Amino acid sequence: MEKTTIEKIMAPVSRFIHLEYTSGIVLLISVVIAIAWANSSFHDFYEHLWHINFSVGFDKFLLSQPLHIWINDGLMAIFFFVIGLELKREFMEGELSSLQKASLPMTAALGGMLVPAAIYFFINRGTNASHGWGIPMATDIAFALALLSMASRHIPVSVKVFLSALAVADDLGAVLVIAFFYTKEINFMPLAVAGGFLVLLMIGNKVGIRSAMFYLLLGICVWIGFLLSGVHATIAGVLVAFTIPAVTRIDEQIYSSNLRKLSYDFEADIPERGSLITPLQNKTIQKVKTLSMAAETPLQTIEHALHPWVAFGIMPLFALANAGIVITADFFDSIINPVSVGVAGGLIIGKFTGILLFCWIMVKFRISKLPEGANWKHIAGVALLAGIGFTMSLFISGLAFDNPLFIDQAKYGILVASIVAGLLGTIVLKRIGKSEGSEQTEEG
Repeated sequence: MEKTTIEKIMAPVSRFIHLEYTSGIVLLISVVIAIAWANSSFHDFYEHLWHINFSVGFDKFLLSQPLHIWINDGLMAIFFFVIGLELKREFMEGELSSLQKASLPMTAALGGMLVPAAIYFFINRGTNASHGWGIPMATDIAFALALLSMASRHIPVSVKVFLSALAVADDLGAVLVIAFFYTKEINFMPLAVAGGFLVLLMIGNKVGIRSAMFYLLLGICVWIGFLLSGVHATIAGVLVAFTIPAVTRIDEQIYSSNLRKLSYDFEADIPERGSLITPLQNKTIQKVKTLSMAAETPLQTIEHALHPWVAFGIMPLFALANAGIVITADFFDSIINPVSVGVAGGLIIGKFTGILLFCWIMVKFRISKLPEGANWKHIAGVALLAGIGFTMSLFISGLAFDNPLFIDQAKYGILVASIVAGLLGTIVLKRIGKSEGSEQTEEG
């Protein structure tokens, strides 16, 4: 099929968007812009922008919050909604769908959460900053997968799958930590109302409602209930995601058979001349659309539709609003504090040690085995990349602390750790890739 002029113009953009590491590049650009902006002569405008109030609603039903709250509690709920969709898909048919598949990445994720939290807590025990132990527990999947993809083309696909599964399990752990440890006062009335809407969503799933609008409208009601209850509103995103239907309305074989018949009907009615299709062909096309919608799962359809918005809109905007770290002349002196050291130590040393140790235990006792084609050097490289905790770590630091000084110190630690972990992980994986690439060349 010949491309139109606009399709030819947009083709490079489309290719860039669909590259594996593109979202990580866009996120990195947003971080650089945020830091440059916060340290420029426009610093005051940067600070003022995120505190501009926006109101939605009317009369007594009015939600009025600063812009950064709408981003952190509103848009990030969509981010967590997509995480919830990914979790449900992985639990149903992905890398977490069976004990054999899930045991290694789930255990690795557990080690990559417990050891960093322990390191941070040990350094900050007995201080007002001890509550920040959850900050170094998270892995930024976009950055980690981007660097893994760029590290080498010789890295086995199984290693990427392992990192993805580990990061998804890590996200689940982060969601549970936020729900149980970073929720302050709870107002049970709005929470009960949100629970009622969740029940309606589950009933809708059971009776076969597949309309995205149904889940969107009731999902917003759940989000508002959580927002007013005191339980962090992003948890609503994950819970709503688990109510989205993940089954097709038509069997694959029946779909394929009907599609062949409709294709034959369409071909049999091709007009001899003219560019317009016949009424019968138009009716056939509508039947194909209806049939294809029945063959899709709402979960995968919604996830596919939202992923670009999250990767290229919500996450970069979140980074822009939260990564504005002011770097002064005494920056390197200012990062020598318990919070920054605890966060950096947890992400760099804790993630590496925890993931590697827990994987070794699982393999040593033959509970699990390494991913196909992978060796311990690959696992070490992945364990280093898992120390990139940018997006989720920044998010949790905003929940853990009310003190702006502690938040800034946490950001220093996150920035330093993410750079160091990213560089070390990339170097290790590049060296493995080069050695494996040369071995393949010699064999060839």
